[in-house]
Amino acid sequence: MRINITIARSLIAVAAALGFSLMITGPALADGGGGGSGDKTTCPAGEVYDARSMSCVKQGSKALPDAALAEYAYALAKAERYDEALEILKLMKNPNTAQALNYRGYATRKLGRVDEGISYYLKSVRLDPHYAQVREYLGEAYVIKGDMARAKAQLRKIKAICGTECEEYEDLAKAITERART
Repeated sequence: MRINITIARSLIAVAAALGFSLMITGPALADGGGGGSGDKTTCPAGEVYDARSMSCVKQGSKALPDAALAEYAYALAKAERYDEALEILKLMKNPNTAQALNYRGYATRKLGRVDEGISYYLKSVRLDPHYAQVREYLGEAYVIKGDMARAKAQLRKIKAICGTECEEYEDLAKAITERART
């Protein structure tokens, strides 16, 4: 009987971990995940993706946690729906988190308002100086502005955070290299 209780506890732990991972990755899947051409889980305008129900719900829904709203806003931004992403970020109870400010900066920069985007990135960096993604996006904004010294400074910070093998380092290094060629 002892083995059965141990097995049951293990199964419960695995099921809980699987449920949690689905809850976390649901919004990430909303950006099309895997590079396919179909946009299967981003919702129509006026709706947001709810990872718990794995469906779209009315945008004004107060039931969604800030983290889910932030992830969905990022998925919209990656789908080039920048204005909608900014609207979703406005629904957050606390829009002044490092992640939300980073995503606001990303959508704003992609709309062509680079200086405004930089201001959001800098606020995000102040909240979490070890957040590699915001440093990548800040560096990319500096590349757009032609400020290669600041872009390279962000690349060095990313290297200190996650090394040279992480996606953030590789993406910013590529942007810097491509800019140097032009």
